[in-house]
Amino acid sequence: MRKFLLVLLVLSLTPATGWAQKRGLLPQDYYRMSFVSDVALAPAGDIVAFTVTTIVEKDNRRHREVWIQRLRNGAPDGVPTRFTDPTREASGPVWSPDGSLLSFTSRRSGDRNATWFVRLVPPSGEAFHLDGVEGAPVWSRDGKWIAYLKEPGENAGDEGERNNRDGWISPGAISRTLDPKRFDGHVVTSARTKRDGTLTVLGDPSVRRKNQLFVVPAAGGTPKQVTSASYAVRSVIWSADGQTLLFTADEAEDDEYNSELLADIYAVSVTGGAVRKLTTNPGAETAPALSPRGDRLVFSQTRTRGGENDLMLVDVAPDGTFKGTPRNLTASWNDDPGEPMWTPDGNAVRFDAGVSGDAHLFEVSLQGAVRQVTTGERHLGGFSISRDGRLMAYAVDTVFHPAEAFVARTDGSGERKLTTFNDRWLAEVTIVAPEQLTWKVADGSTIEGWLVKPLDYTPGKKYPLVLKIHGGPHGAYGTGWFDTFQILAGSGMFVLYSNPRGSTGYGHAFTYATRGKWGEMDQEDFLKGIDTAMAKYADIDGRRLGVSGGSYGGFMTNWLTARTDRFAAAVTSRSITTWESWYGSSDAQGLTEYEFLGKPWEQRELYRRLSPISYVENVKAPTLIIAGEEDYRTPMTDNEQWFMALKKRKVPVELVRYPRSSHGLSRTGEPWLLVDRLERIRSWFVHYLVEKPASPTTSR
Repeated sequence: MRKFLLVLLVLSLTPATGWAQKRGLLPQDYYRMSFVSDVALAPAGDIVAFTVTTIVEKDNRRHREVWIQRLRNGAPDGVPTRFTDPTREASGPVWSPDGSLLSFTSRRSGDRNATWFVRLVPPSGEAFHLDGVEGAPVWSRDGKWIAYLKEPGENAGDEGERNNRDGWISPGAISRTLDPKRFDGHVVTSARTKRDGTLTVLGDPSVRRKNQLFVVPAAGGTPKQVTSASYAVRSVIWSADGQTLLFTADEAEDDEYNSELLADIYAVSVTGGAVRKLTTNPGAETAPALSPRGDRLVFSQTRTRGGENDLMLVDVAPDGTFKGTPRNLTASWNDDPGEPMWTPDGNAVRFDAGVSGDAHLFEVSLQGAVRQVTTGERHLGGFSISRDGRLMAYAVDTVFHPAEAFVARTDGSGERKLTTFNDRWLAEVTIVAPEQLTWKVADGSTIEGWLVKPLDYTPGKKYPLVLKIHGGPHGAYGTGWFDTFQILAGSGMFVLYSNPRGSTGYGHAFTYATRGKWGEMDQEDFLKGIDTAMAKYADIDGRRLGVSGGSYGGFMTNWLTARTDRFAAAVTSRSITTWESWYGSSDAQGLTEYEFLGKPWEQRELYRRLSPISYVENVKAPTLIIAGEEDYRTPMTDNEQWFMALKKRKVPVELVRYPRSSHGLSRTGEPWLLVDRLERIRSWFVHYLVEKPASPTTSR
């Protein structure tokens, strides 16, 4: 069993000035956090560029800048330096093939083009535009051309100026208005007019503009539109001869009755003309990557919804034409590979993947042998490799630390940390090391979880425990940064979090084990986890158990408080209470149809049997409900139903409605609201589990 080393905690958090008084993590510490992303290593391996996101508390916003770290022989040369104007937003650095230009995205007032370039070789100077380039650049292999994606007829950066009523009245509508100028509502005939986080109902799909492919000389010039498709173009790469562009698309993306995976890989000449389909259905083919010699193509393939995702390899001609039948590189590997990228020598393909709570870099040989490249109890991502294959850069977060930039040799050795944006404020805080636990359930599956002890834990003293449940359910907790756990531990509680059946990182069968059995199967995973924690620590007070989660975790919080009497308090976020209601009001009908084995009228008994509202009369736990008013993934209706049912039954309940908030409130919501959410969760559990503990009917 893996163990977190206490020495790591001490070394990473001890201030340089010596021992100082420490405290637990607080919700307001979020305002001091920095997050590194978009790591991009220059082709020569001498500079790492990356995006740094900080929080501007007084303005209730996030601020993004591009920074760079120079390297000498694979080691940091000096300290990281700010690369872009600190008074402007900037992100998404992209290097030209020769490393002479660095591109980034920055939406600047008064400038309609958000794509900027800076010269890294003398004579350098201010950021500038390249004529005709109005999207993130994709350079040809010889550096002579730039491709990019943009909606035709639109200047980059003018989203706020488009007619925001486009498509509000469906072109297929039969009913008519007497006065179009007075009518400011929507007339909907499509099922796909809603998407999580949008401020209003979307326009009809038939009038939405779709990204198309444009090409410009690398020195700038008049852009040529290469595609004019009815579907959106994605994931563009260049062929070996520089005369062909490959991309992915889904021709059926606007077919609201299609439930199959139909994305394919296409090819088109740089001069335009007919588009050729390179892959065939069934299945979705995405993320194409061409080998360094240009003679092989690797791509991701998922043949059916809920099917295994694999990496496919095929020989190709200089224009991208397939030479033979693609073969499966990862057929013997039972986990889910991320987007593929070639090693510079073309002898292997690399990808990132989550495995058992960690996230690492893996490599598969052209013969199909998979090996793990990086190791450790942490989350690695955003890998970027130098042209000679000697170095790689990436971002790392751990239970002790938000994401920072790192560099290492491509075999994973010689790793060096490049940034320390969070070190100063973390020196004031004690982060409690989680302890790994595992337990068996009835079907023989092993469930992995982690237990965080209360800050300043004293053996023999009784403490409450809060069970935290992740979303998805096809997601995972693990060894990355989760501030909520530390905030609750800092307030005097045990925190248990786990990856029940349905989670990713434990094989395909494990991920889809709960299909048609949400709640009924996975309930055991959580309750046995609590029993395991209590068996190991008699200090956990079984009369003071709390449960909390968001999305699937919100559904499961509702389910557990309605189907068991174990919990004395609950916080349910972005939750689902009635599957039939959710099916009709969310933006994710396909998920429900697959997971619940059909549509509501085809599986009426199952939908109702697996709905927490069917058992709401059993709920006794005081419940805090958290919901976003622009959450179209788990809309407000379900949260209101749970609130009204508990209120009518006189169960202590509060509903917090966050304005301007989507399903991503806990990750990307407005900083003030995100921090407010953390404090409400903390204070609810402090009130009911620490200050005035309620007692469920059992003390198991």
